[in-house]
Amino acid sequence: MRKLHLLKFFIPLLFTFLSTGFAYPQTWEVFDNNFHLEKKLAEGEIFLLGNSLRINVADNDLAFLDANYEPFTNIEGASLYQFLEPWIIIKNNEKFGALHEYGEQVLPATYDEIQSYYTLLLGRKGEEYFVYDRGKRATSSIGNFSSARIARNGQVIAKNSDGSYSLPLSEDPDHKFISLTDPSTDVIVAKEASGFGLINTEGKYILKPVIDELTHLEENYFYAKNSNEYLLINALSTSADIRYNSFHRISIENEVMVEYIHGKLRRIMKNDGILLDIVGMDSVRKSGDFFNVHFRDGTTGLLNKEGQWEVKPNKTANGIFPGNEGAYGAQIGDGFGFINASGDTLIAPNFDQVSVFSEGMASVKLGTKWGYINHHQALVIPYEYSSAGAFKEGVAIVQAEGKYDLINNSGTSMIDGPLQRISRTSDGYYLLENNGLFGLAKPDGTIISHPVYEEIRREAKDKILVRKGDKYGVIKENGDFELPLFYTSILFDEKNEKVLAKSKTEKVPEVLSKKELKKRKKQKKGA
Repeated sequence: MRKLHLLKFFIPLLFTFLSTGFAYPQTWEVFDNNFHLEKKLAEGEIFLLGNSLRINVADNDLAFLDANYEPFTNIEGASLYQFLEPWIIIKNNEKFGALHEYGEQVLPATYDEIQSYYTLLLGRKGEEYFVYDRGKRATSSIGNFSSARIARNGQVIAKNSDGSYSLPLSEDPDHKFISLTDPSTDVIVAKEASGFGLINTEGKYILKPVIDELTHLEENYFYAKNSNEYLLINALSTSADIRYNSFHRISIENEVMVEYIHGKLRRIMKNDGILLDIVGMDSVRKSGDFFNVHFRDGTTGLLNKEGQWEVKPNKTANGIFPGNEGAYGAQIGDGFGFINASGDTLIAPNFDQVSVFSEGMASVKLGTKWGYINHHQALVIPYEYSSAGAFKEGVAIVQAEGKYDLINNSGTSMIDGPLQRISRTSDGYYLLENNGLFGLAKPDGTIISHPVYEEIRREAKDKILVRKGDKYGVIKENGDFELPLFYTSILFDEKNEKVLAKSKTEKVPEVLSKKELKKRKKQKKGA
């Protein structure tokens, strides 16, 4: 087994590992996905980095582990500073080195700073910079600079002592630029005395520096102006594709890109061309991913991002919101109601504010309070809330008097009293918070746990990590424990389909289900 000699182990704030001290003997237990104990590991601190990188630290010894948690490379006295896949940055007496995630050391710990990219590393010693190329497996000096960094496209942007910039990895490393920026992943925006241009991943111009104005829109799209010509450009990794050009004025107004012809608003533009070409427009405003298009004849329509009318231009509404279930919230005169795709009024403008329909109901505001109506304008949940969210799977988050509640479509609370905060997670569950403690509810509002834990996190189906103080456990979605609230650290090795739990002693308390607990309580009372 290979050994590398570095410094004592150190974890900075860059990591969010679950770690504890070494005051007591500790053992790692390895469980399968059904929480059947498979094996026990020696004392140490295990970290899961990325999808398949496992590291164990014990007695100032850092070991790379295989899928069976056996060491295959050992690094003595190592200081782990940062992991940015696939590179591991180490530290030694304020100096930095780097290893590949497979355990191969590629830079010794002699650098003042190391930056990483997918295929290369940028290291600094004083003012001299070095590059390690993964493909060539070689390190070379690229020169002395005031500063340097790896651009998003893999080139190195260096600042010279005179304030100019250069690209030391390009074919012309001595060429100087006024500025170099990298707003997208594939290209660098270069400024020279002649104008702006675009440089690709190879360090070559794909758009020569002759552009007067160059604005990044999103992703790899740019808006440009060159003399009297306006351009929309898709900057690819190898070429700049001019998707649209015009000698008519293109500008960005109210977050919308528009084109004027003979001084009159004529076109709504998208990143690569025309979204809508129509005469008679007066103004355009964004509404989420949609556009409120106002015409000089007093009509207003709602346009989607594909350039199709969600709601045809009509004189009913002054402003239209994105809709659902065939109904679109709209400002009609001084009030708010709902219209259909033709602009016909579905629900009269009797409200001070409206939201989108979801599961047959929409929250509406009257005065300072929100309630819910159905498609027939019947009030199904009274005006009781300071805010009222959309229904999802029969559940909505509401707020009243500064407290949050979870209600069903009858307006009945699904929790035991209001809470300080309720938020919907990315997987559709509800995080419950009260007095600094956390609980969890299913997407249908069924309570998994009331707010009794200092930490709760759903890892997978029937695998919810919980913590009280310095003790961790795992509960199922019915609230029963899979692993008791006993361990000092629990890790989920998804790639290996294993769960690792560390304890200070080998005596693990018995795990009982809610049903079994009730049964034993009855037995005690009977005794």
